[in-house]
Amino acid sequence: MSEATTTAAVAPPALVLDGVSAAYGPFKALFGVTLTVASGEAVALLGPNGVGKTTVARVASGLVAPTDGSVWVEGVNLTGAPAHRFARAGVAHAPEGRSVFATLSVEENLRLAFRRSAGRQGVPAALDRAFERFPALGRRRGQLAGTLSGGEQRMLSLARVLVEGPTLLVADELSLGLAPIIVDEIYAELERLRGAGTSLLIVEQHVAHALELCDRVVLLERGAIAWEGPAAEAGDRVVAEVFERH
Repeated sequence: MSEATTTAAVAPPALVLDGVSAAYGPFKALFGVTLTVASGEAVALLGPNGVGKTTVARVASGLVAPTDGSVWVEGVNLTGAPAHRFARAGVAHAPEGRSVFATLSVEENLRLAFRRSAGRQGVPAALDRAFERFPALGRRRGQLAGTLSGGEQRMLSLARVLVEGPTLLVADELSLGLAPIIVDEIYAELERLRGAGTSLLIVEQHVAHALELCDRVVLLERGAIAWEGPAAEAGDRVVAEVFERH
């Protein structure tokens, strides 16, 4: 195989943030962040609270437009594009918190999401897949989402975006406030999703699961990248150096 053929066969990165800065009014949150998630790769974005991790997640999914720099999804420049363009390009965002419609049932929450992504005819099959992957939701399909436990609500918010197999999942603090057994279940689902070809950007404060799942680690400090490298090299020393300064 020629070098040209080999190069042509390489898939573009799932996500590239190139020199991205971002702000909320006068408050500057990110300063020249450059980050790549290769096709099929899992990257952990780590750091203590308040350093800009959630802002990176929002920029990566089109919820926040950068004030400088560019955002690329699978080789397409989406800088400043609305969030629905990112979703159409295969980017799914699982935000911090529960993000469910509390007064709708579990099934109604899922139907709304799947109707947008799969169309009316695709809803029954998508529901079957959701309840197969998250049996606890199947047992509570008629229950109001607002009455679910915190872990079940997080599963519901995840099921709405995971069942259709996004190209890139941006997951923000999925373990926050959950019991360890629920966190294990969620990360098992992320592992399955990755095995199916989805690229992952995992935003976390608690690092153990992220280090186990991901290929590379990016440490964020005060809105800028402090260190990046293979997960195997992150270890306790590098993580502690960043966290102990806060």
